[in-house]
Amino acid sequence: MTATEPVGTAPAAEPVTAADAPQPAPGATPPRTPLVARAAAELVGTATLVAVVVGSGIQATELSQDVALQLLANSTATVFGLGVLIVLLGPVSGAHFNPAVTLAEWWTARRGGAGVNARELAVYVPSQIVGAVAGAILADAMFGEPLVKWSTHDRSAGNLLLGEVVATAGLILLIFGLARTDRLRFAPVAVASYIGAAYWFTSSTSFANPAVTIGRAFTDTFAGIAPASVPAFVGAQLAGAVVGLALVAVIFMRGKTDDGQPAA
Repeated sequence: MTATEPVGTAPAAEPVTAADAPQPAPGATPPRTPLVARAAAELVGTATLVAVVVGSGIQATELSQDVALQLLANSTATVFGLGVLIVLLGPVSGAHFNPAVTLAEWWTARRGGAGVNARELAVYVPSQIVGAVAGAILADAMFGEPLVKWSTHDRSAGNLLLGEVVATAGLILLIFGLARTDRLRFAPVAVASYIGAAYWFTSSTSFANPAVTIGRAFTDTFAGIAPASVPAFVGAQLAGAVVGLALVAVIFMRGKTDDGQPAA
């Protein structure tokens, strides 16, 4: 779910077969994957993620009237669903499923790091948004709900917006911190676990994703958000992404060698 990592090459005297070649860690954007395949992975992955979030929310409300149990069911399904999606699609697109992550990676690439370029950014973000809307409609269809019904769940309170800043900042710090410390192989478990925890420790239940926020406006169910609340939520998420990148820069500050050059 973050920046590209270089894939090592074998010495010429020891050719490596495709099966033995090093594979990109989950969350790393493979440099040679066709852009159309990456766009498809982002669309399908985001659609599935939203279908999991919305569908499990609908199922939970049908099985129990206890709000705590509803949130537990919703968060548990999201943790497992997100982890599986990162494992499956991470080697294809990097498994962003989130414009905030894609924008953060683009910004990092502009400043000399690895990540998506402007053309890839322009493909990823629309794919994620379209996928999110499609996922919400799919979940409604599976449970016999109106395919498109604007949510009436108002989420405009200031404390909820602060929750989104915190949730998104933590997500960006985690993803790019894993990249800085060469631990992206732990992304499926770490990112899914963080989102599951953030469901409970943030007041907003951790949307932390502009595309998912837009998609959830299309369903008037447990996981929905009123369209009027979407712009402020997205703004808070983008602010959280900026805070997250700033924290990465400070906490994972690269040292310098004796000659003043940045350390590897």
